[in-house]
Amino acid sequence: MYNEQIEKLIEMALLDGELTEKEREILIRKATESGIDRDEFEMVLEARLYERQKENTSSQPLEPSAPKSEKFGEIRKCPACGSIVGAVQAVCGDCGHNFTNISAVSSVTKLHEQLLAIESEERNRQKAPVEKGGFFQRITNPAAHISAMKEATQDVNETILTRKAGVIQSFPVPNSREDMLEFLTMAVPECKKKPNWLMMQTGTGKLYKAWHSKAEQIIMKAKFSLKEDKKAMEEILYYANELNIKI
Repeated sequence: MYNEQIEKLIEMALLDGELTEKEREILIRKATESGIDRDEFEMVLEARLYERQKENTSSQPLEPSAPKSEKFGEIRKCPACGSIVGAVQAVCGDCGHNFTNISAVSSVTKLHEQLLAIESEERNRQKAPVEKGGFFQRITNPAAHISAMKEATQDVNETILTRKAGVIQSFPVPNSREDMLEFLTMAVPECKKKPNWLMMQTGTGKLYKAWHSKAEQIIMKAKFSLKEDKKAMEEILYYANELNIKI
């Protein structure tokens, strides 16, 4: 509907189904600079937000005990100067106080645990590989037995890589400064293992693309929510350069 840059900014801002005032302000400014009517753009933006929230609600089961979203349900004040700040701001714009959420369980830690669990599950299944000839083949045809073992290992490795790629693809873009930087710390070494084009359709390629794509989404999100945090943005720019992602 709009030019590629505007569409990409809208997509990045609405990834988590929420829209902060800072994100809304940036989007509207970019749109008006491109000659788009402000009223029309705001109406389209609200419609896009509603559609994304509806998609997220229908795809995820509701948890009765789930905490209320900080973006819409809470107002924060800086403990140092008393200024009202956005829920996802990492630094107070008035006094420079840094916010941390030490009680929150890192979403990246949970991601790491999921990836380890996949590895463990699939390796345990491999402990009793299927042998077509059983004990007799192992004795009379050791070459065939070794070949079967190698094939089983390759299949397991492919399954592990594909499952990990799926988990990373579905990983929700975090809002906190700590989680964003922690994910990028994990993503950089993984993206350094970029496979050649022949491997891109294999599990190795799928995993690489999942890490790189999610890192790009997080970097674009950080561009909005951490704009006032100069130190964090320096780190974000460093990771973007390492991953060859333009922002």
